[in-house]
Amino acid sequence: MPENEKIDVGPLWEEYKAHGDQDLRDRLIVQYSPLVKFVAGRVGAGLPRSVDQSDLVSYGIFGLIDAIDKFEPERGFKFETYAINRIKGAILDELRALDWVPRSVRARAREIERSLAELEHREQRSVSDDELAAHMGKEVDTLRGDLAEISTLGLVALDEVLGPDSNSSLSDMISDRSRLSPEAAFQKEETRRILGDAINRLPERERLVLTLYYFEGLTLAEIGDVLSVTESRVCQIHAKSVMSLRNRMTGPVF
Repeated sequence: MPENEKIDVGPLWEEYKAHGDQDLRDRLIVQYSPLVKFVAGRVGAGLPRSVDQSDLVSYGIFGLIDAIDKFEPERGFKFETYAINRIKGAILDELRALDWVPRSVRARAREIERSLAELEHREQRSVSDDELAAHMGKEVDTLRGDLAEISTLGLVALDEVLGPDSNSSLSDMISDRSRLSPEAAFQKEETRRILGDAINRLPERERLVLTLYYFEGLTLAEIGDVLSVTESRVCQIHAKSVMSLRNRMTGPVF
């Protein structure tokens, strides 16, 4: 993760949140701008060369600004953890709007997720890659290759588990709920509870990948080093884990 210049940003945050001054916000944007380049680099690593890295940075800046505006320092959470998901979400939202992913890849993603839902519903448990491949009539290597491509192209993300029509994102799950209505606060707390329970019921390796990637900020390559597997294998685990979570959040509990 990028190392920003070592300054005490506490007073800057305190003053900005108290007064909302534009100059103070600009200083925070400059302070955390290396974070945008870091996230853009992570996202861009799996994209075609036709996708300009500077465009990804531009998209990510909007996510950074959104994170700065909505962050609550008094909650005690680390800003970088909160911001990474908003920056990545802003980049992926813009890429989806451009609709650059081939239809064939989207079709494969839908096929895998549908098959995974069918098999896990039938077995009432998490299933292995071998079981899923057999259910789909595919070779395991083919399935894993598809999963890796789906993950690196940004077609699966933990934010999406909250639902395409949700106004929440993963980073919202750690934001201050004191300004929400009682109904909205309850809904957010219930979503967090259900998501946490669904993650806890995943196999240990899948839980670890999601935790290290989304909550600890490790890159896929760094997670591969932790697990002693290739980055491609981590991509496969990530994609399958998110698909399984999405099924569990919208279907019967098992």
